Amino acid sequence: MTPSEPPPSRLPPSAFVVALRELEPRAAALLTRRLVAGDSLTDCARFLGVPDAALSVSLLRAGVALTRSLSPTAREPAEGEEEAAWARMFAEALEREDAPVPTGLVPVVEVCRRLRGVRGEVATGMEAATQEEQASPRRRREDWMRKLAVAALLALTAYLYLSRPQEPSRPPPPPPRQSPPDAG
Repeated sequence: MTPSEPPPSRLPPSAFVVALRELEPRAAALLTRRLVAGDSLTDCARFLGVPDAALSVSLLRAGVALTRSLSPTAREPAEGEEEAAWARMFAEALEREDAPVPTGLVPVVEVCRRLRGVRGEVATGMEAATQEEQASPRRRREDWMRKLAVAALLALTAYLYLSRPQEPSRPPPPPPRQSPPDAG
């Protein structure tokens, strides 16, 4: 029996492009910055303004989401201590090839290492997909619809401003009364 999905070491760059584009935007941006652009964990954390430990957990969650989109048999860590331990081990595994990794985390590490290994092709594919999307008729139609919506909002705002009822004019306040000089 042959497996229905290729092992992570044989995933083509196009599979990563599709998977990254389908991920939640924050997860995709984090994986792209860390694994495709090659920024260090500390640089990514500094850029996002979060501690390294918090970024490690976010990176783990993004890596698990990517792995599950490519291989649905991958499992997520349990909340709490297991997730924190996996985050530390995952960050270490991305830094060192010989870092120990628990069995459940192996698929995530393999997918992320493969993504890092084909980062040039993935970056090129992501750029081409973005340019293709921006040049598509659907995207142009969406842009025109947004412009029309903004123009309609501006016209409605101007209409409501110009057709508002006039405020009643108030008489000027009376001058302050002067008190009589003291007789004293």
